[in-house]
Amino acid sequence: MSVQQPSVADPAPAPAEPGTPERPAARRGSRARLTVRRFARNRLALFGLALLILLFLAAYVGPLLTKWDYKTHDFLNFLAGPSADHWWGTTQGGLDLYALTMRGLQKSLVIGLLVGIISTLLSATVGAFSAYFGGWVDRVLMWIVDLLLVMPAFLIIAVMSPLFRGSSWLVFVALLSAFSWMITGRVVRSMTFTLKDREFVKAAKYMGVPAPVIIFRHILPNMASMLIIDAVIQTGAAVIGESGLSYFGFGVQPPDVSLGTVIADNTNMASTYPWLFFFPAACLVLIGLSIAFIGDGLRDALDPNAAGAKARGKRRKRSRPESAGPARTVAPQPRNEPSTGALAPGTTLKEGVTP
Repeated sequence: MSVQQPSVADPAPAPAEPGTPERPAARRGSRARLTVRRFARNRLALFGLALLILLFLAAYVGPLLTKWDYKTHDFLNFLAGPSADHWWGTTQGGLDLYALTMRGLQKSLVIGLLVGIISTLLSATVGAFSAYFGGWVDRVLMWIVDLLLVMPAFLIIAVMSPLFRGSSWLVFVALLSAFSWMITGRVVRSMTFTLKDREFVKAAKYMGVPAPVIIFRHILPNMASMLIIDAVIQTGAAVIGESGLSYFGFGVQPPDVSLGTVIADNTNMASTYPWLFFFPAACLVLIGLSIAFIGDGLRDALDPNAAGAKARGKRRKRSRPESAGPARTVAPQPRNEPSTGALAPGTTLKEGVTP
């Protein structure tokens, strides 16, 4: 008769000791959750994010809701007002203003997003490499930055745009990106001067890690909050800049459209037919407001020492006792009186009297 021995279960993992450091992935996850919570407490930032999402949905889903294309002419309705057939009216050539504005909104949003990403990457790369290597690399790159800073970007793009007339609008994106990164590049350079003397950078250097790996893996991630905020701000500035250049005829060229070209084509009739100017201009203003609110919220969420974050923290601390419920009344404690068997200090006994 065989005897079966009970199986021994695997021992449960011992709990981590209090002094055990957290894993980097856990720290990054907790930091991301904290940033999201701070951002979610900012109502203006949430409003800006929702507004920007609605603008993107309107730009790409909105044209599917109407039967008119931005190139289709309605020869029976010239300068018609908003109606059930043409929601935002028609232009002088019979084009549906709603479809035309949605097409321009698509182009402006895409150009702004690409310029914001490209200019931020360019500023981070140039600024970090300039400060890390120093010497002649720093002098040459900063000479290029200073040269681009003193050059009038608007006039240069206006002069160069006829040379690229008929080419892709991506050339216009490259021109805008080339004149949008210099100030951020100087900020990244000054931050890299501080970070390259930190212990983790020196340890990676002594271990033989290549310089580009150190820059992209150890230095730039430590300024990610500033770069994210800069990318958002650059996106808004690029949308406004593109619309301004297109308004003067130096940006997006026909047959393509952007918000700037739609506004420019209808400005001379804005006083008589206000809807021709109001709807595309309102879209441009909403883009600027939404990006400004998002940038402000990201700054407060990623930098808790910002003025806006401190002000909101103080308001929450003031309102916390009020929201904690009605105050409880505590009965006053009786004072400790001396007992009958004890003498008060300073009391003298008379003869024949026992306490």
